[in-house]
Amino acid sequence: MVETAQQDNLSLAAIQAGDRAEFARLVDLYSAPIYRLALRILGEPRDAEDVLQETFIKAYRHLKDFEGRSSISTWLYRIASNEAFMALRKRKPEAVSVDEEISTVDGEREPVQIEDWCCLPEAEFLSAESREHLDLAVGNLSPALKMVFMLRDIEGLSVRETAESLHISEAAVKTRLLRARLQLREELSQYYGERLKEVKQA
Repeated sequence: MVETAQQDNLSLAAIQAGDRAEFARLVDLYSAPIYRLALRILGEPRDAEDVLQETFIKAYRHLKDFEGRSSISTWLYRIASNEAFMALRKRKPEAVSVDEEISTVDGEREPVQIEDWCCLPEAEFLSAESREHLDLAVGNLSPALKMVFMLRDIEGLSVRETAESLHISEAAVKTRLLRARLQLREELSQYYGERLKEVKQA
């Protein structure tokens, strides 16, 4: 997430008054994280670029309506999230629900074969191969789980900010994040389990 100090240096009053230089600073600060979020959700650079462009176009058009009840970063992520979900709906209207809830009723499938990765060297987690496996696993998350995981664990938004960005409750954020982490851990367990065996045998 963009550092708080950088956010504090932005002048919302100047931006809302039409200061193009200050708006350009806003764009510079948030373009990378918003593009990264859109790319992770949509998987296509062109679609991510469209989301990035539409996010700032809509932000510019509605700046005077922004009342400052949430941080400007939360507001931008909310716009970007809506744009990304709209893009997904155009692809598969029947398969995407912004309000998807993750139930925890008895009988729901739980992760199995969870490996303990604590003994792996840090370099293993930072390798290109590991990042590739993580990207693939994140790509298999449902849109609702993926969005929460991206905002909380990748972009570093708080539970409250994530809830505000996605128009869901904080309880729903916590539930979805737990499910996302468990699913990712399950999918990556076999890969890291094999890597752990190799490390121990070396």
